[in-house]
Amino acid sequence: LVLLVLCNYERDENTTYEMLDFLKGPESVSGYEKQFIKERLAGKYYKPFSYFAGTSPKNGYIPTEPFTITVYENPYSFDNENWAIMWVKSSGADTERQVKLRRKPSTNQWFLNEILCLSDIRIPESEDPWA
Repeated sequence: LVLLVLCNYERDENTTYEMLDFLKGPESVSGYEKQFIKERLAGKYYKPFSYFAGTSPKNGYIPTEPFTITVYENPYSFDNENWAIMWVKSSGADTERQVKLRRKPSTNQWFLNEILCLSDIRIPESEDPWA
């Protein structure tokens, strides 16, 4: 859900942070995290859309319906108790990116811990002067 929530950032930053707070469970989005998200998405609001099926730099990262994001795990995803690293693939990057989760043992719920999937990707062809 984190990528879907980040798709809302350009429209409404505050609501996006409220939704991220919900995904983080007992923690809130820190000032550092807000600044990180702001810096990573500034002028590049297409980044979270690039994780949806059907997107590409060629089509400006516009997803096809039904909206689908594939989440991967690997043999090391659950190496540490109560922690998980899941992987998502951007159509604008050559390698998968991470989303880190933390489990709350008392409720057995998993919550967002760290967003590690906002690195730069290929820009949409419509914005590329060399395309």
